[in-house]
Amino acid sequence: MGTVNVVNVAKKHQFSWYEKFYFWSIGKGLWITLKHFVKVALFDKQVTIEYPDKKRQYSTRFRGMHSMKRDEQGRERCTACFCCMWICPANAIHIEASEVPAERQHLHPEDKYAKKFEINLLRCIFCGLCEEACPKGAIYLDGTGEMAADNREDLFLTKERMMEKTGGPILGQRN
Repeated sequence: MGTVNVVNVAKKHQFSWYEKFYFWSIGKGLWITLKHFVKVALFDKQVTIEYPDKKRQYSTRFRGMHSMKRDEQGRERCTACFCCMWICPANAIHIEASEVPAERQHLHPEDKYAKKFEINLLRCIFCGLCEEACPKGAIYLDGTGEMAADNREDLFLTKERMMEKTGGPILGQRN
């Protein structure tokens, strides 16, 4: 067994004499507050957004909210294969599978369906891996939705909420 040389790469930050008194940090914070005050008072520029009246402009790189698609016959595409749940790095997706009863066979193309499908938006990082992992093309990040909520329950997307946002059947490949 050989020896291992350990090198300490990260050095501890050495504070200068004026940083040790914390006045520097307090002064920097007060400077930011003063800048915002001057912007609003003298130049009449808004720093905050008045939410219900004005909506935030999302980045062009934002993929969108999750939505579930149906096939061209109006049936649910999700067959509860758990691929999206397994690949999610944030563990934000929870699926409970069940066998399709005979009276609901016309709504599902396979023998198994997602009885419960939930996405926790508090944990989701909107990476799009669930969309790429789905072999049936059932889940997309293209839905429009409000990212703000006033309670935690609104930040859990259920299958019913994802289906009602985009609705009916889609044709062709992913767009």
